Amino acid sequence: MSSSATDLPRDPEKLAALVRALQAENEQLRALLKGVAQQAFGTRSERSSALFGDQGLLDLQDFGPLVASDAASPANDDEASAGSVVVPIARARRKRGERALPVHLERIETLIEPASLECSCCQGTLHRIGEDASEALDWVPAIVRVIRTIRPRYGCRKCHEGVTQAPMPARAIPGSMVTTSTLAWMATARFAWSIPLNRQLQMLAGQGVVLDRSTPSRWMRKLSWWLRPLYQMLLAYIHSQPRIFCDETRMPIQEKGRRRVKNTQFWAHACDDRPWRGPARPAVVYVHARGRGHAEAREQLGSYTGTIQVDGYDAYQALARSGPTRERINLAFCLAHARRKFVDAWRKSPSPLAERIIAAIGEVYAVEARIKGLTAQERQQVRQFESSAPMARIKAEIDEMLPHLSPKSNLAKAMRYTLAHWQGLNRFIEDGRLEVDTNTVERGMRSIAQGRKSSLFAGSDGGAQTWAILASLLQTARLNGLDPYTWLNDVLTRIVTGQVKNNELSCMLAWNWVPAWQHERMAQGLSAA
Repeated sequence: MSSSATDLPRDPEKLAALVRALQAENEQLRALLKGVAQQAFGTRSERSSALFGDQGLLDLQDFGPLVASDAASPANDDEASAGSVVVPIARARRKRGERALPVHLERIETLIEPASLECSCCQGTLHRIGEDASEALDWVPAIVRVIRTIRPRYGCRKCHEGVTQAPMPARAIPGSMVTTSTLAWMATARFAWSIPLNRQLQMLAGQGVVLDRSTPSRWMRKLSWWLRPLYQMLLAYIHSQPRIFCDETRMPIQEKGRRRVKNTQFWAHACDDRPWRGPARPAVVYVHARGRGHAEAREQLGSYTGTIQVDGYDAYQALARSGPTRERINLAFCLAHARRKFVDAWRKSPSPLAERIIAAIGEVYAVEARIKGLTAQERQQVRQFESSAPMARIKAEIDEMLPHLSPKSNLAKAMRYTLAHWQGLNRFIEDGRLEVDTNTVERGMRSIAQGRKSSLFAGSDGGAQTWAILASLLQTARLNGLDPYTWLNDVLTRIVTGQVKNNELSCMLAWNWVPAWQHERMAQGLSAA
């Protein structure tokens, strides 16, 4: 549209229409700029207190001020309307001193005596009447050392056939210059703590160990070869659960012979029944794929039977919409994704309607915070009694107001998204074993995002597959409260040395794992008995 004054219409009605069109365009651009600025520089929190200040009592996250259950009950509707009783969740304060440090850590005691044990008054001998003790955490840097293995050869003096020598100890990479423990540490630093391999090489160079940049990559590929059966067993365990989570994120890989990257995908499959004390152990597996389309979704989930909790991506919906998986797969959607769209709409154009919907979603999350750790049956009962009402209000607000909104407005888009996924968004009310959102699997994506930020890309498709295998096993170990290096070093050593066969790999899964020294002690106890 030209801005020249000579191009303006002379007709007052046309001029007024032009002004109104420019004002509407201006408002739309302002809302767009506000959203971009909020995304770049604003807070990342979606809490109602961050959005609306102190006008609301309900928090949208798992912890925050809650409305007392008595005030929320039907018998006390009058009192609840007059004023709600705020019950803050008790937060345990972190204690300092001896109890703040783990008891299993080695203690090295240092005794500091006074310069003199003579009394300054009468020169008598002082005797001990007590003591003051304090503890401080001490860090001993890693020690880089060389293991020199000597294998003497013995021969017979009477003949020439009696030469004997002990066999070389098994290593993950025969003939390599690194031990299995070194490989386990490098893999843990890279895929559990997101320290790139080139940065590890710089750390080793500080100790005088200079390695070629391609060498550690070959080591990691060999490591993933050893652990691939355990990775496949972990994926099979997740797919054996009746309820799983799925998500995907981009994974850039370097194109061979070209100085650019192409985007592939990491699909995450996860399970975790801890919120309702169920049987499924926390686990996450990453699957590398060339894309994120329907074909990849069917390839990975085509044989699955159960409920998948996902976002609103169409590749997942195609599984439940058509094909052989239509009767075997149910979808439960993520309320946090729906909430995010209303939050974005409110930030771009604040409205009381968006506030009411966000506050209603906050009521659902307040209930979730209170029932965390209850059994599935108890969760279902509370949800049907308390969460169904705010969800019904959300549906009524959308049905009433959506016809009166501009189809192009952000609020209308958020409403249409919510209506399109309404059945899956309400599935958590019918089943206490389901979660209200997909945060379980999205938390598992953090390590991938951190590794992608530090390493920028994977070197090849094979490198991405290595990344998926090692990251899956190490992150699952972390989810089960294990130190990933201790677990990986022990598991890898026992697999390489043949102490654990392929048909016994299930005992190496994070929740079944028993350290080798503890396993030997148990075996000795059984033999003695």
